[in-house]
Amino acid sequence: MKYQKRCESMEKSLSNSLKFILTLALIVVIGFLLFLANKRASEYVILILNLMAINMIFAVSLTLINGITGIFSLGHAGFIAIGAYVSTLLTLPVAQKEMTFLIKPLIYPFNQIQMPFLPATLIAGLVAAGFGYVVAAPSLRLIGDYLAIATLGLGETIRIIANNAWSITNGALGLKAIPPYTNIYWSWGWAFVTVLVIASLVKSSYGRALKAIREDPIAAKAMGINVFSHQVVSFVLGSFFAGVGGALWAHLITTIDPKSFAFSKTFEILIMAVLGGLGSISGAIIGASIYTVGLEFLRVLESPFKIWFINFPGIPGMRMVVLSIMLIVLMLFWQRGIMGRDELTWDLIYKLFTKSARRRGVVDE
Repeated sequence: MKYQKRCESMEKSLSNSLKFILTLALIVVIGFLLFLANKRASEYVILILNLMAINMIFAVSLTLINGITGIFSLGHAGFIAIGAYVSTLLTLPVAQKEMTFLIKPLIYPFNQIQMPFLPATLIAGLVAAGFGYVVAAPSLRLIGDYLAIATLGLGETIRIIANNAWSITNGALGLKAIPPYTNIYWSWGWAFVTVLVIASLVKSSYGRALKAIREDPIAAKAMGINVFSHQVVSFVLGSFFAGVGGALWAHLITTIDPKSFAFSKTFEILIMAVLGGLGSISGAIIGASIYTVGLEFLRVLESPFKIWFINFPGIPGMRMVVLSIMLIVLMLFWQRGIMGRDELTWDLIYKLFTKSARRRGVVDE
């Protein structure tokens, strides 16, 4: 009996070792492909790859809040805006700030600070997390639609403040000529950190408590889980990575203004999360990838095109109309998304492979 248990333990440890090796190999392959893309791909392809990684950060951070914890938040664009503005104000050269803020001078100490990109990104994430705590403390006492409305109002409030705080954000004129620090290594590096941190949290006992809260907050509280503190931590962590993603996004597009952070930004991220499966981290990654690439393919709808003998005029904004229709259809007929609440693991891949092989008669039952 002891020998049998020892053998089972060895097989289990070997399986875990194999999974670790496969995961490490996958990371190395992805890193090598990104290295090749950075060296040989066109600027357009590199831009798409950067946007894909940043959208992954947005989608995974929103999945932690909405899908894992069950908090119906619609204010993600507000935290992205905070991260974008804070990082920009910390990295812009002092001389450029003097030329940019013509209507009202930039307030102290931003008017005298210029720092490297990494600490600026971390500070941007921490400031977004701080605002996340300030928002979460009162609003998480609400439930259901009231919480969604409160977070939606928060996002709009931040945008309106950015539109009127001339001595901080330069108002409606926005900030331009932002240093283009974001590259493939920064964007995909932060995407890896985001997935690693949030996936580790979800697999821990803390993550199981978050899932219990999602399923039934009353039952979770009866089990001794501090529902409010767990929700606050989840909200703050999601806000942190939203701020980091906002910093990366600002230094990629090199110009921001309050219109960049309208509710449509949150809507886009929600499409990614729902498409992949609200409650699945790997689903959020898949949804962000499909959305980013699909949005570029749909650009053809915004310029004149021809199908057979019929000419169609280009309609600006048609991409978002198509994506909105796709989301409606998805919610009506495929609510679980691509992954649902499942994760794309090596065990799942192995099961799918063996199931397919059995159908083709490659392996025995």
